[in-house]
Amino acid sequence: MNTVTVGRENSQPIELYVEDQGSGAPVVLLHGWPLDGRSWEPQIHPLLEAGHRVINYDRRGFGRSSRPGGGYDFDTLAADLDTVLTDLDVHDATLVGFSLGTGELVRYIGRHGTDRLNGCVIIESLAPSFTHSPENPGGVDAAGVAGVQQAIVADRYAWLTGLIGDFLNLDDYLGSRVSEETVRAIWNAGAEASPVATRDCVPGWLDDFSQDIERIDVPTLILHGTADRILSIDGQGRRLHAALPDARYVEIEGGPHVMCVTHAEEVNRELLSFLREPAQVTAGG
Repeated sequence: MNTVTVGRENSQPIELYVEDQGSGAPVVLLHGWPLDGRSWEPQIHPLLEAGHRVINYDRRGFGRSSRPGGGYDFDTLAADLDTVLTDLDVHDATLVGFSLGTGELVRYIGRHGTDRLNGCVIIESLAPSFTHSPENPGGVDAAGVAGVQQAIVADRYAWLTGLIGDFLNLDDYLGSRVSEETVRAIWNAGAEASPVATRDCVPGWLDDFSQDIERIDVPTLILHGTADRILSIDGQGRRLHAALPDARYVEIEGGPHVMCVTHAEEVNRELLSFLREPAQVTAGG
C-alpha cells in the first residue's frame, strides 16, 4: 500500500494512504468529510483521460489512512498536505478541494504559500467562514457544532443516514441522478471513518479563513451548487467570489452539496475547462 508518513502517535506512525496515478500536470484531490478519496471516482477517470497526474489521498482518520486520536484541526491537516506534496516532490500542481477539503486547501496556502501550485479549484467552500453572522445567517455557531458532535457520539450511523440525505438531496435525485448503490457506497465510506475523526473535524467549521484567502495568488476556480443544503450558496460560494473577484466563478444549477456525484458531468466540464485555460486571480476585500 502506498503511504506517506506525516507523524507519529505513541509507538505508531501516522500514515496517509495515497494513490498517485498518471503523468502530466499534477492535480491533487482533497476530499470532503466524513468521506474519503473514493468519493472522487467520477472525476478521476476524466482527469486521467485528459493527461493529468492525479494524486488522491485519504485524510488522517478516514478511508485507508491511519486513525490517530488527534490532529483534526486545519493547521495540522494543512501540514499533512504539505508533507504529501513534499514527499511526492509535487510542483506546478492544481489543488482541488471539496467542502472540508477547501478548508485544507485555503489554510495550506495561508501557511505554506503557492510555490508548488499552478492553480486551485474550490468546490462547495467553507471559506471565507462558515460561522453564523449577519453576512452568513445560514452559518453555524458553537452550539450548533456541539449539537452535531453530540449526534455523532449518540448514534453515528443514524446521523450519517440523515446527513447523506441532505448531501445528495435524495428527495429530489434518488433514482435519477444518484443510485441506491452509490448512496450505499457513500454511507459505507462514512461509516468506516474513525468516530474520533468524524467528531473532531467539526469544530473546524468555526475557523475564519479571511487571512488565508489573501494569500491566494494563483488562478482559481470556484464551483458551488445552487441547491446546496449544507453550505449555502449565498453564505459561502458568493461570499468567496466577492473576496476573490477575479476567480472564475460558476454556479451549478440544482447542484446539491455532493454535486461531484450527482452533477459530475457539469462539474467535470468546468474542471477540465479550467485546467486547460486557467484565469489569473487577485484577492479582493
